[in-house]
Amino acid sequence: MTRADMLEAWHGHLAQGRRRSPHTVRAYVATAARLLDELGETSWPALARIEATGLRRQLALRRGEGLSNASAARELSALKAFVAFARDRAGFADASAPRMRGPRIKKGLPRPVTPDEAVNLAAMVAEEAQEEWIGARDRAVLLLMYGAGMRIAEALSLTGAALPLGEAITVTGKGNKQRVVPLLPIVRRSVEDYLAKSPWPTARDAPLFRGAKGGPLSQGMVQKAVARARIALGLPATATPHALRHSFATHLLGAGADLRSLQELLGHASLGSTQIYTRVDAAVLLDVYRNAHPRER
Repeated sequence: MTRADMLEAWHGHLAQGRRRSPHTVRAYVATAARLLDELGETSWPALARIEATGLRRQLALRRGEGLSNASAARELSALKAFVAFARDRAGFADASAPRMRGPRIKKGLPRPVTPDEAVNLAAMVAEEAQEEWIGARDRAVLLLMYGAGMRIAEALSLTGAALPLGEAITVTGKGNKQRVVPLLPIVRRSVEDYLAKSPWPTARDAPLFRGAKGGPLSQGMVQKAVARARIALGLPATATPHALRHSFATHLLGAGADLRSLQELLGHASLGSTQIYTRVDAAVLLDVYRNAHPRER
């Protein structure tokens, strides 16, 4: 078996078997390629015999290149998954990955924007656009993130099959898992306004949001538009498109939404991913307290 055969099998397992995102597949395959290059092995049984010491050595090489704790943790996760895959391919009775702890990662809190900042950001993006339909497009994308809690990739993956819009919309998230999220009237109207102004047709199998030349709209274009608007409004660098999704979650939680419902709306696989917003909400309340309480002045 060649190195290319092993990487192709690993790619297929990740993409088709595990339904990982294209970004994750690329990263995990690159990690596997580096490991094979370092070891010089081209057989599943040889790779399957690697223990924790071998993985630590490989990780140390990468840390020497300046990897952060977060990147090193992702690298270790990919290494362990690849070795576990090799053990399964080699027919080992125990196909689990070698046991070893990764570097500690300090979880940062998402930085939400206020409701006014979210609306103003979407409005400024529309005003700054070179063409009216592009401004309407970008405003609709941002309001889908703030008003419906979509990831930017989820909003941009919508097709004409989502039309006509109703009170809710089906979203395909990570792992191709689908969920239904409500659409506020202001969000629905913003999308309909974009569609009315767009010069491109809305076929069922075509992207709902188009680039200037008619192709699928890229995340980078939305991010650049937000960066320009953020500077014009004097907002901090943390006011990114993804911050709008954080704000959606934080504001719902602050208004009394329960964690289970919020988990469903955000499309989180585990409740642990959603619980971070309880800390965000507490941080916001603490800021309000400090700014308002007379003993804090």
